[in-house]
Amino acid sequence: MPICCSDKYHNRDGTFFIIFIKMNLFLDDSRCREFLFPFTNTRHTADIRIGILTIREKWELITGLLVITEESFKNKKTISIPANIIPTTESASSILKAATDKTPILENEEIKMLKHPWQIFQLNDWASRHDFMVVTKHRNSQIISTTNRCTGEENIFLEEGVVMEYCIINASTGPVYIGKHVQIMEGTMIRGPFSAGEGSVVKMGAKIYGATTIGPYCVLGGEIKNSVLFGYSNKAHDGYLGDSVIGEWCNLGAGTSSSNVKNTGGEVKYYIDSNFNALAAGNKAGLLMGDYSRSAINTSFNTGTVVGVCCNIFGEMPAKYVPHFSWNTDRYIFEKALIDIDNWKKMKGGELLENEIEILKEIYSNN
Repeated sequence: MPICCSDKYHNRDGTFFIIFIKMNLFLDDSRCREFLFPFTNTRHTADIRIGILTIREKWELITGLLVITEESFKNKKTISIPANIIPTTESASSILKAATDKTPILENEEIKMLKHPWQIFQLNDWASRHDFMVVTKHRNSQIISTTNRCTGEENIFLEEGVVMEYCIINASTGPVYIGKHVQIMEGTMIRGPFSAGEGSVVKMGAKIYGATTIGPYCVLGGEIKNSVLFGYSNKAHDGYLGDSVIGEWCNLGAGTSSSNVKNTGGEVKYYIDSNFNALAAGNKAGLLMGDYSRSAINTSFNTGTVVGVCCNIFGEMPAKYVPHFSWNTDRYIFEKALIDIDNWKKMKGGELLENEIEILKEIYSNN
């Protein structure tokens, strides 16, 4: 049942919510999207994946409200909330009340906001634990095959169609969620929190540390730690990826590795625009890669590297800031870029859509 509008509270699954009658929820990213480069160049902030779900999916599942992201669909019965706020069952009611009362929504222990792109991996552990409770509440996991060795089995949830044999799963460190029709090949070692989206594949012998999220139809292999892959992307072979965020339709070639710690152990800074404004992100910070970008075999990324949308990386270690539509150190020819994207999408049964082409045209012309 959707939440409806009133001054009263309603107990839903043990949690109190403000009730909102026939309301739409407008997630406004006009003030936050420029700070979440390169991921908001190709998507609304609400469609950023952090934890198991995107921000939009969290709001829909927690509240039952219709979520809209376009200004033209707003009406008198619409509640407006900044799209970079990450809701939980504990915080949703207070966020909605503040938005209805038109009072400031302030960040605190319960309410988290994405202000920088690297916070996607920094907050992924926290978000994964909250999402696991929402997604699995009052539901039963599919039976886990006895060929697997599991610790903390009560924190492991398998959707229908999962194929997982001869794996080691440690969910005592955090929950493990395996989505529909995911294949976890033999010899894989997973340490939670971890989630795999529908149709994803984890290849033999992969070593995955929490908190790691892979969105739908990704392919994983090698060693991965505290990273988020939004969806339809591949890190299928040996190589290390840590404290990183990878967009959609990306491919990291065999042997690709990303540094996440400086040799000095010091603070890592990201350059998030062509003006090379450096922002500190802590002492563990890896690769931020925008949609449709790819790296060749044995590519090495420096600590705190940012790769824009639709880049083809090969040769020597790339710069710490790689602008959109880079063909190594040259510029990607736009028509060639579209052909290559379409080729990659066809490998997973997709195709390049007209609205994607329009977005890419705008990025290309403004870059």
